Amino acid sequence: MVKLNRIYTRTGDDGTTGLVDGSRRAKHDARMHAIGEVDEANSAIGFAALAVEGEAQANLRRIQNDLFDLGADLATPGSDFAPSGMVLRIVPAQVAWLERAIDAANAPLSPLTSFILPGGSEAAARIHLARAVTRRAERAATALAAAEPVNPAALAYLNRLSDYLFVLARAINAAGEGDVQWIPGANR
Repeated sequence: MVKLNRIYTRTGDDGTTGLVDGSRRAKHDARMHAIGEVDEANSAIGFAALAVEGEAQANLRRIQNDLFDLGADLATPGSDFAPSGMVLRIVPAQVAWLERAIDAANAPLSPLTSFILPGGSEAAARIHLARAVTRRAERAATALAAAEPVNPAALAYLNRLSDYLFVLARAINAAGEGDVQWIPGANR
C-alpha cells in the first residue's frame, strides 16, 4: 500500500521527477509525457463514471485502477516486463478482461452502418471524450515505445481501452438517445 505523508517534496523544483527505479527524468521527457497522458485519461474516465451506474460504472472504476497500474508500469523503465514484488506491470489478463468487456457490451448492438459522431446522451459524450483522451495517451505511449522499451501489454491495454470506451458509449446510447450518425458532406 502506498503511504503519502507529504504531498510536496521540492525534489521536482529543478524540472525533473523521479521514477520507480530511482532515476530522474525531465518533466517534459517522453516517458513523463506518456505517464501524464495516462493520468489525464484516468481523470476523463472518472468524469465519465459519474454519469453512468451499475456495471458500466463498476467497469470504469476497475479501469481507473488498471490505469494507475499502467502509470506505475510506465514509471518503471527497463525491458523486463514480468511483474515482481516491487515492479508493477500490466499483464495480458488485464487486456483479456477488456476484450471480454468489449464483446459483452457489443453483443446486443446493431452493426454500424456509418461512422458516428461523439455524443448522443451526456453519459455517452463523456465516454467519447474519455475515449479521445485515451487515444492521445496511446499515441504518447507508442511514441515512447519508439524510443525505449515499453511493456507490450501496456500498449495493448490502451488500444483495447479506447475500443471498450467506444462500444460502451454506443451501449449507453442504445439505451437512450441513440448514436448520432455522420452524414458525409451533409452541410455542403
